[in-house]
Formats: sequence, structure tokens, C-alpha cells
Amino acid sequence: MTNIGILGAGRVGTNLARALTAAGHRVTLGHRERGDDTGTPPAAGTASRYADHSTTARTADVVINATPGDSTLDRLTALRAELADKILIDVSNATLEAADGLPGDLCYPGGSLAERLQAALPETRVVKTLNTMLFMVMTAPATLAVPPTAYLSGNDEQAKKTVAGLLGDLGWQPDWIEDLGDITSARATEAMILVVPHVMRRNGLTPFAVSLAR
Repeated sequence: MTNIGILGAGRVGTNLARALTAAGHRVTLGHRERGDDTGTPPAAGTASRYADHSTTARTADVVINATPGDSTLDRLTALRAELADKILIDVSNATLEAADGLPGDLCYPGGSLAERLQAALPETRVVKTLNTMLFMVMTAPATLAVPPTAYLSGNDEQAKKTVAGLLGDLGWQPDWIEDLGDITSARATEAMILVVPHVMRRNGLTPFAVSLAR
């Protein structure tokens, strides 16, 4: 069992919390405001609990960033002390909204949010993954007709191995996980978000992933 903190209690964070608690991990779901424990618990009767972001980051061994990518850098930089010596799994995409509310452009063209997080949090081991699919695929990859791909980017090899193990708990087979290399490779997977709005405009929230076919 791993103590996992999830920053962000929206659809992505809550979906991950349900699956990780069901896999036997102790999960804390982080809200922005202290004492904000409204909403449905991610998995009733499990070890999941709610806390503010600072407590969530401080008490976890592994932290998942599921906050909106366009404001992530400011939010997580404020938690530098709490995130020190932790693995930070970044599943977000930093985008600017188009007129219809879907992603329209990248906040960090020529770079990536993951790279900026690693630079701002030098004592934290940042791993980018799960940002190239709709949120429901993150925890149910086997439901797609074709095996999807979960890409990994990060500077720390042991941290990526730990993250790959957690992906396994979510149903990801080892040959569905593609290690792309260091954190600079995250700029490639973050750019993949630009195909998502075009697919969603045609198909709505039908589950899909941007995957590698062999």
C-alpha cells in the first residue's frame, strides 16, 4: 500500500482516487480550501479522505497533480516544501481555451508544464503520464477496442518504475507503457492534447487515447 495524495478533486482526481483506493492504496483527495469536504467520497468505506492541498502533499509518498494545467505551476510552486523528496505524477495539460471551452493552444509552446514543474521543484521527482487520453481511460485502459499507450517522461528512473507499478494497479499492461526518456520528452506528449478537441467535437466524450500502434 502506498500513501497517495491527489491534488484536484474534479473528474480526473476523483476517478483516480476511486481506482487507487480500490487497488488497496491509501488515498487523500486534496481540495483547494481547508475544510472543504463537500461532495461524494471517492470510494465509500475505503481509506480515502479529504484534506487541503498542503496537508495532502505533506502526508503522501506519491502525489498526483490533477489540477487545471494552466494554473498548476503557481499552485504547486507554493507547495515546494511539502513536495520535497516526493514523486510527483503530473497528468495535467496546460492549455488555453478556445471559444467553445476546449483546448485551443499550449500554455508553454516549445516546452512543457512538466519541465517547468521539475525546474521549479528541484527536490521533487516529476513524472509525466496519462495526459494523452480522456480521463475515464486512465483507470480502465482495457475497455478500449485497441490497447492504449501510457507514456512516461521523467529524469529519475526509479520514480518512473514506481509510477509504472501504480499504472499496473490501474490495469495498464507492461507492454502498454512507453518510457520516452527524460522530462524534456514531455513536451511531445503534452503537444498531443492539440488533437483532442478536434476528436471531441466530432465524437463527444467517447473514451479514446492517443496511442502508439506497432
